[in-house]
Amino acid sequence: MREINHYILKSLLLVLCVFSSYAMATDSISVPILTYHNFDPSTPGSMGITTERFEEQLRWIKDNCYTVIPLQDLVSYLQGNGSKIPEKSVVITADDGRLSVYKYMWPLVRKYNVPVTLFIYPISISNASYAMTWEQLKELKDTGLFDIQGHTYWHPNFKQEKKRLSEAEYQKLVRAQLVSSKKLVDQKLKTDISLLAWPYGIYDDYLKHEASKAGYEMAFSIDARPANKSENVMSQPRYLIVPGQSMKTFAAIVSGKMKSKKKS
Repeated sequence: MREINHYILKSLLLVLCVFSSYAMATDSISVPILTYHNFDPSTPGSMGITTERFEEQLRWIKDNCYTVIPLQDLVSYLQGNGSKIPEKSVVITADDGRLSVYKYMWPLVRKYNVPVTLFIYPISISNASYAMTWEQLKELKDTGLFDIQGHTYWHPNFKQEKKRLSEAEYQKLVRAQLVSSKKLVDQKLKTDISLLAWPYGIYDDYLKHEASKAGYEMAFSIDARPANKSENVMSQPRYLIVPGQSMKTFAAIVSGKMKSKKKS
């Protein structure tokens, strides 16, 4: 009898999840974009997440009837292109192109069959010991689960560079960071970069204008709010996922119960 009740409960939960998946969103929907960095257990740091915690988060998302959607689907929805997304949507991104994404994140992405967007800065690719190679990125891209997008050329701190350089030098740097990186990634991976993640979450009106000029359709910060249609398209917010967060905090972020950072 206990086994029958357990089966019925699981069946009801599955029905509720399916119904939730097909309940399409209204114009007022907000979607949390989760931002990861490092999964290497030997160098955890302030941005490191263990695979055990990442899998626990993926299970929570699944068990609570959320759908991980491609960032490109959310972009299309936010642009008002008539696209529909599940009402309980969440997006997963990972910044910097670290090797730990290939070694540790990818097996769990494959296991749970969830789409991920990688924001990379190309100077590190096939160069830095902590970064993936172009071949590894291409392998991930070819799975159909990973989308590769831009994170400037060498991840500068624009605030510091603006103080250090003359106005003309700074403008030249900004153009190079936004345009050169886009061209290189497009060439190496035979793709069309249209999205940008701001290094260190730093942006201003000038940078947003230059990113738009360079051909980026949308850009993303780490302003700790859900993305929605009321946000500026060149500074859509994301949430940093870091080791100190409990599962209660993670649940609050995904479910929209987390107190949001105010717009500046």
